[in-house]
Amino acid sequence: MTNHNKKMIAPIIVTCILVAYYGIYFGVLVSLIDILVIKILLGVIPAIMSILIIYVCVQRIKEIRSGEEDDLSKY
Repeated sequence: MTNHNKKMIAPIIVTCILVAYYGIYFGVLVSLIDILVIKILLGVIPAIMSILIIYVCVQRIKEIRSGEEDDLSKY
């Protein structure tokens, strides 16, 4: 396993945990609330958050693969 692959493990694990958390959160909301409009409104927030988290993870993986994993040291 290369050094780049090791650095990609943490962002992927964190992304999976957070997306699972938002999925469970939405599932609990759906089971507890009876009004469809409220279900949809409260479901949009976890869906958007999951999409953003996955997008950030993909960007982070691209940074790691391109060798910019320590870009804060430039500043």
